[in-house]
Amino acid sequence: MTFPDEQQMVIEARRDPAAFRALYQRYLPRVYAYVAYRVGREADAEDLTADIFIKVVEGLAGFEDRGEGAFAAWVFRIAHNHVSQFYRQQGQLAVSFDELPDIASESPTPETLYQRQEQFNRLRQRIANLSPRRQEIVTLRFFGELRNNEIAEVLGLDERTVAAHLCRAIEDLQRQYEPEIDRKQNELEP
Repeated sequence: MTFPDEQQMVIEARRDPAAFRALYQRYLPRVYAYVAYRVGREADAEDLTADIFIKVVEGLAGFEDRGEGAFAAWVFRIAHNHVSQFYRQQGQLAVSFDELPDIASESPTPETLYQRQEQFNRLRQRIANLSPRRQEIVTLRFFGELRNNEIAEVLGLDERTVAAHLCRAIEDLQRQYEPEIDRKQNELEP
């Protein structure tokens, strides 16, 4: 979908609530993935995502279009703030790995589900080793599928700062994976 198409959908959604459906369908998977990763529990993620879209609909009349990516940044700023508020109310910072949601796919086998869950657990542990700012940038980029300029808008940072944090976070994650890769290669050698 192009930027002019999205702009037109926002204009139509302001006049006709039924026109919001296309925007909702476009952003629901991305927002849910971001929220599910951040809160961990499927029920909480579903509730928060529903609340976020209610806030989006209620605030649509006040949305100021500042160019390409502005709507995505606005939606994810609402999501970011809502998740932050959730944590403040809960008084918690971490989620048990047993409570992580399954990521839906095309009827995977139980073995595939187990392997994905294990990979997700290892990734989550590694992301948790990053600084809070880098954790947020990584989750917005890879779970929320936002571009750097949209992340900068959500977090109130300069785009170059986001790029630097993202680059360093990826380097940090790569360093965390290197010992595991070396270990697996050693196991495969005769």
